[in-house]
Amino acid sequence: QVQLVESGGGLVQAGGSLRLSCAASGRTFNNLAMRWFRQAPGKEREFVASINWSGGLTSYAGSVKGRFTISRDNAKNTVFLQMNNLKPEDTAVYYCNPDRTDYWGQGTQVTVSS
Repeated sequence: QVQLVESGGGLVQAGGSLRLSCAASGRTFNNLAMRWFRQAPGKEREFVASINWSGGLTSYAGSVKGRFTISRDNAKNTVFLQMNNLKPEDTAVYYCNPDRTDYWGQGTQVTVSS
């Protein structure tokens, strides 16, 4: 059974940092790109960042570029999202998703206070 477990969210003040993790179990996703999405209350889920299978190619939404960094550890079947200089508009539930699959975790809540 495939499981994705996101963790690392919390409440932080504007300008602070958080590091999210997404641990996969049940199968390996080392051959797939991994993506982070987020969904704020009343809004649609939106793309945040992606990383290719080797970790050598990354892509970011314009709203987080320069502040967020995606990385992965294939040995641990885990992907990370380092979030710096957080803003209130980053408040959302964050999800990871292996590319070209319909696997989603339960998400982790990030709340940024002003």
